Amino acid sequence: MSDQAITKTTQTTRRKGQSDLQKSRSRLAWIFLSPTLVVVTFVALYPLIQTIYFSFTDKRQLEVGTPNFVGFQNYTNVLTGIAFPEAIQVTILFTIMTVVFEFILGIIIALVINSNFRGRGPMRAAMLIPWAIPTVVAAQMWNWMYNDIYGVINDLLVNQFGLLSEKIAFTAGGFWLSMVAVSAVDIWKTTPFVALLLLAGLQTISGDVYEAADVDGANPIQQFFAITLPLLRPAIVVALIFRTLDALRVFDVFYALFGQRLDTQTMAVLAQQELVTFGDIGEGSAICVLIFIIIAIFVGLYVTVFKVEEE
Repeated sequence: MSDQAITKTTQTTRRKGQSDLQKSRSRLAWIFLSPTLVVVTFVALYPLIQTIYFSFTDKRQLEVGTPNFVGFQNYTNVLTGIAFPEAIQVTILFTIMTVVFEFILGIIIALVINSNFRGRGPMRAAMLIPWAIPTVVAAQMWNWMYNDIYGVINDLLVNQFGLLSEKIAFTAGGFWLSMVAVSAVDIWKTTPFVALLLLAGLQTISGDVYEAADVDGANPIQQFFAITLPLLRPAIVVALIFRTLDALRVFDVFYALFGQRLDTQTMAVLAQQELVTFGDIGEGSAICVLIFIIIAIFVGLYVTVFKVEEE
């Protein structure tokens, strides 16, 4: 047998061994994942299917018996009404305001925390305190701070610094003032989470890359745009997706600050109102399905725009 034939046989055997190993690993992965997939099926998939089913019926709360099939009537009622389009505008505006500021502040904090300085460990732990506080607790705390009679924010702006001539009811004022107020609460609470995700991405970047850039004469700003941002792209996409998902389905902070106030209703608050307050399971389920579709569209846009590739 010639050397070429021996080499070809060896390569074929090696490829077959690698293929068998990959199949074995794939089977092992499915074995380990199967319990999780079963739990997800019952915990997430079944409620989703049931919600989609109810969205095509006239199901009402505490109603006994099989609901009637109404087709797309619930979706027509939701989309042609006034409340849901306004809720979409409020939700998307809130999402843009919070995600943009949280990303900018998060990457600044991550860059600072990633540098070497004394007390870096305790600072990393301290920055997570706002994120660790339950959202309802944080919202109520800020609600007291916003109060126009005894709130500390009004006291600082009016009495201490003299920036305002009179106190302002932040959560009872106009639409834009209310949106700024609720966005500030979310930015304060969730920026540490974004910073933590970006910090994890920064720590995967080798220091040798920056040393080579220093040798080439690149300044810190050039290094940031030429090295840090491109290599940080996977972490950025993960952070943006997580925060967009949370912002698009936001409920607790709006409900804690404004209740069911009409001009500040998000999609989730509107869905809760239809499902719980009005007891209309059909239209409430339709709103939930539309929220799911909108979130899926945003995630698809993120993945498409950033073109994240599996490594």
